[in-house]
Amino acid sequence: MSIPWVFDPEPRPSLAVRGSSARFPVRRIYCIGRNYLAHIREMGEADERDLPIFFQKPSDSIVEEGVPVPYPSATADYQYEAELVVAIGQAGENIAADAAHAHIFGYAVGLEMTRRDLQRAAAKAGHPWENGKAFDHSSPCGAIVPAQTCGHPQAGALLLSVNGELKQKTDLSQLIWNVPEIIANLSRLYRLMPGDLVYTGTPDGVGPVVPGDRLEASVEGVGAFHAVISAHQG
Repeated sequence: MSIPWVFDPEPRPSLAVRGSSARFPVRRIYCIGRNYLAHIREMGEADERDLPIFFQKPSDSIVEEGVPVPYPSATADYQYEAELVVAIGQAGENIAADAAHAHIFGYAVGLEMTRRDLQRAAAKAGHPWENGKAFDHSSPCGAIVPAQTCGHPQAGALLLSVNGELKQKTDLSQLIWNVPEIIANLSRLYRLMPGDLVYTGTPDGVGPVVPGDRLEASVEGVGAFHAVISAHQG
């Protein structure tokens, strides 16, 4: 018996899986803030290794490669953040760091786009970050690369260029909280489920983009992701 919906529900967001015709259904998007020391310093924040700061973005903020990323409303400072993305494939809570890899389906290269002026205003007022972080089209992400293909990267270059000019450069080994530690800490707060994505943080070098800009983000051993910023879709 079919369910009588009040209106037709939107299809579940999903991402391509490299080397497969199957797709990865996206359930939730988790992000971690302040996870590279140089980025913490460029933002003028304290650089102690405090407990991780997590926040969420809507699953339908995903933008796949080849789809333009529209410049959002209500901002004059739209910024990029290149990140390694972890795709969860096995449910779990209170996961030990040394067991985290068993819960990971694969990895991708993502952009955690930010309305920086709104984020800074919220932080100054002591308000939540949602207006600056959790908006439409704010989570561009490349295809998922299964861990059986790429392994579990612990080191390797993370790069981002805008219009061919290198803006961000670091090594995954510089993560304050590495991937297993992120999974362990996050799973103490939420039961992780298949389909969850975890954006693992961005290095220093963040900056603004405008319509027409072309971005290329890459993670050594995982791949590259290309995006074009388009005009606002009103």
